[in-house]
Amino acid sequence: MNFFKKIFSSGKTENEEKEIKEEKSNLPIDELFVKNFLNNEGKFIYCTTQEEINENLKNILSENYWEEILCTDNDLEKLLFIVEANSTTKQKDNKQPFFTNCEQLIAEDGSILFSSNQISETKLKDLPVHFIVFARTSQLVKNRDDALTSIKAKYKKNIPSNISSVKNYNPNKKSDDFMDYGTNNSKNLYLLLLEDL
Repeated sequence: MNFFKKIFSSGKTENEEKEIKEEKSNLPIDELFVKNFLNNEGKFIYCTTQEEINENLKNILSENYWEEILCTDNDLEKLLFIVEANSTTKQKDNKQPFFTNCEQLIAEDGSILFSSNQISETKLKDLPVHFIVFARTSQLVKNRDDALTSIKAKYKKNIPSNISSVKNYNPNKKSDDFMDYGTNNSKNLYLLLLEDL
């Protein structure tokens, strides 16, 4: 099937939809995640070294004129210190960015899974609208079932609470998923992904 026809066609036939699903299922997990993440309007930055992470983090903060960043993780605080960024552990308003890590990156829908280890008991909708997420390629999983299995294996008897995900990266866009009714977990999200495999 013609690539441009797939992109610009207004209505898809049943065969075309089947072909697209088959194409997606044949993609490697990392490519599938990136494709879905970008389709959800996320901002993706792939890095191969810690120095690239540092440089890109500086650029994100500079481009957005963010002078202070919310961060509750001690390891990420060290990274902010290295890039000479002002940080705080107290949320002041919805405009300040939140710098965090995550539990898993879910390829099937391009979502990012968080737990109480990152967001404590705060609901995602109550956190700032701007997120900067630091993750590693080893956190990529195929689907939600794999993500939850990974969390169970990692934490064994001390499974974190408040497991939530973000899959819409445009805060101005309303979700059409009925499971999201009454909540808005949309975030303006930058993903700094470090290759570690």
